[in-house]
Amino acid sequence: MRIGEICTVQTIHCTRDETVQGAALLMRKHHVGDVVVVDQPDGELIPVGIVTDRDIVVSVIALGLDPASLLVDDIMSDDLLTTSENDDVYETIERMRFRGIRRVPVVNTGGGLTGIVSVDDLLEFLAEEMGELSRISAHQQSREKRARQ
Repeated sequence: MRIGEICTVQTIHCTRDETVQGAALLMRKHHVGDVVVVDQPDGELIPVGIVTDRDIVVSVIALGLDPASLLVDDIMSDDLLTTSENDDVYETIERMRFRGIRRVPVVNTGGGLTGIVSVDDLLEFLAEEMGELSRISAHQQSREKRARQ
């Protein structure tokens, strides 16, 4: 299955010049734990970083810094892992596991932001897959009973 089929398409984003406080307010308003930081060349949203609620706590609040005076560019994770909407789910899981990353922006072939996939999205997908696998035995037993009557 392609990652584009399970990602969240309504991705909350901001530009590098947003304040940390502004990013936190976006997270609060939209009930999310991250904001994708984008550049907008020619109007296309190109992911360049990500800021999480944990980044804000660890890099700003814990140090007693003023979130209204810092920009997301100052604290964002810029070693950004992205995945293409056409990438295989299992390949994406492996890349996330290898890098220890819980959220990955999803991009189109031009590198534009189309969504985000999180560990929660992947767990939901895998749970559904496991449910389908669990039905194999019951289906097989039912067929055997009918065949032996």
